[in-house]
Order: sequence, then structure tokens, then C-alpha cells
Amino acid sequence: MSITTISSREFNQNVNRAKKATRGGPVIITNRGLPEHVLMSVSQYQQITGTQKNILDLLEMPAVADIDFDLPRLHDDICLKLDLS
Repeated sequence: MSITTISSREFNQNVNRAKKATRGGPVIITNRGLPEHVLMSVSQYQQITGTQKNILDLLEMPAVADIDFDLPRLHDDICLKLDLS
């Protein structure tokens, strides 16, 4: 893993270069020579924070798992019959 350092001016002029640089590791963005921000890929972030989530994890709502929800039964008289001839 390599760490790339670029100035905020370079970042503003070529964001795509900075995004591509994250393939090799974090990118430190400096402001007036001092480190100010870190840009990294989502996979690197998840590896560091230990938050490997998938779509099922994101959709899960454990707090509402015990709520009973019964859909009302629909009857034929609710639907309109249209004559499309």
C-alpha cells in the first residue's frame, strides 16, 4: 500500500487523478503544505472501520421486526371493470 500526497490545488484541477491514486492506497490532500484531508476507496474505509455491509444489512430493520402487520383482504368490488372495446 502506498500513500500519495497531493496539494488541494492539484486535487481541484484533477479529481480523477486523485480518485485513481486511491487504488494504491490513501491519498493525503494538503492545504498550504499541511495535511488536511484523506481520500480513500470505500473498500479501504470498510477494511479500516470493519464495516463490511451488504444490501441485506442496509435494508435490515431489527427494531421493527416484531411489529404485526396484516394486509386487508381485497374484494372484487374494489376494482373497477373497464370496457376497453
